[in-house]
Amino acid sequence: MENARNVGIAMDYSPTSKLALRWATENLINSGDLIILIQVQPPNSDHTRKLLFEATGSPLVPLEELREINYSKQYGLTHDPEVLDILDTVSRTKGAKVVAKVYWGDPREKLCDAVDDLKLDALVIGSRGLGPIKRVLLGSVSNYVVINATCPVTVVKGAHPSKP
Repeated sequence: MENARNVGIAMDYSPTSKLALRWATENLINSGDLIILIQVQPPNSDHTRKLLFEATGSPLVPLEELREINYSKQYGLTHDPEVLDILDTVSRTKGAKVVAKVYWGDPREKLCDAVDDLKLDALVIGSRGLGPIKRVLLGSVSNYVVINATCPVTVVKGAHPSKP
């Protein structure tokens, strides 16, 4: 598969990150592509694997292991059947390979590090849709990544609630 790509998808299990995952699987992923689910844990999290892999991030974990509840517990992640179903479906229907990687630290920096570490051809990230004031106070992960990542970044926005 000479045109196979490494596509990263940032996952924090929020509704917008799941929307980004769905968007990527429906619109971006082709046969033979490698999907890398990138999960960033807070630097103060305390899980069994953090001590081993904090500096480099976890090893690439195949979809088969990602399905196991023990995996989620070891890394302090959410075991989310909806995410696993999406990944199973794209693996089965499009022939994409799926792996996951966990990092610890600031999501902005770690997502940009992941682009280079994993030699990503593209990164897909969800946007929480912060308003201008919250964006200034909290900073926007997606804005930072778009500006600093060394590969194309697609930001998938969540639906805005309709106003009365």
